[in-house]
Amino acid sequence: MKILVVEDEPKLAAYVKKGLEEQTYEVEIAYDGAMGKRMALSGHYDVIVMDVNLPHMNGFDVAKAIREEKSKTPILMLTALGTMEDKLTGFDSGADDYLVKPFEFRELLARLRALHKRSSEGPIQANYLKIADLEVNLDEKTVKRAGRKLDLTAKEFSLLEYFMRNKGRVVSRVDIAEKVWEINFDTGTNVIDVYVNFLRKKVDKDFPVKLIHTVVGMGYILKEE
Repeated sequence: MKILVVEDEPKLAAYVKKGLEEQTYEVEIAYDGAMGKRMALSGHYDVIVMDVNLPHMNGFDVAKAIREEKSKTPILMLTALGTMEDKLTGFDSGADDYLVKPFEFRELLARLRALHKRSSEGPIQANYLKIADLEVNLDEKTVKRAGRKLDLTAKEFSLLEYFMRNKGRVVSRVDIAEKVWEINFDTGTNVIDVYVNFLRKKVDKDFPVKLIHTVVGMGYILKEE
C-alpha cells in the first residue's frame, strides 16, 4: 500500500511514517496543503491521510480539490477537530473516514486497511440503480427523481447507493455506519440520523411518494409503498 501523509507537524508526520513503514507500506509526506494537493493529483496513492489545519490550504479544501479532479483515492482525515460539525464538514468535503487526535496507531492501521480493501475490491457490477422514479447512475455519479436532477454530496450519494442496493430490506444504523463509513460510531453519535435527514430533504421532500422510511427501533428501509 502506498500512502500520502499530509501533516504539518514534523514529529507526528515522522511517527506515522515510521509506523507505517514498519508495516512494509510505502509512505510519502507533504508538509502543507498546497503541496499535498499537488502530490495527490500528480502521483498514485492507495490512501491519503490528511490533517485539517494545514498551512497554505486546509484539509477540507484539499479534499474538495482532489474530488473535483474525479480522484477516488480514499481520504482519511486525521485531526484534533472532533466536533460533529467538523466531521460532517469533512465528509461533505470528500473524506471517507475521520480519526480524531490523539489516536492509537493500531486504530489508524485498521482504518487504513479498511479503506484500502474497499477501494481495491474492483468496479461495482451494477452501474445503474432504480426504484420507482428515482434513478442513480453510478458511473456518472448522478441522481434523478422524476427526471429532475438532485445534487448530493459524496457521502449522501454513498448512503443513497447503499439504500438502493438494499431496497426492501431494513438496514440498521450499525449496518450503515459499517458499510457506508466503514467505522463503528459511538452509540451517542447521531451522524447517521443527520445524514438520513439530509438525504430525505433532497430525495423525498418535494415528491408525493416517500421512499425512505423509518422503522422504529430497527433502522431504515428504502421502498415504494
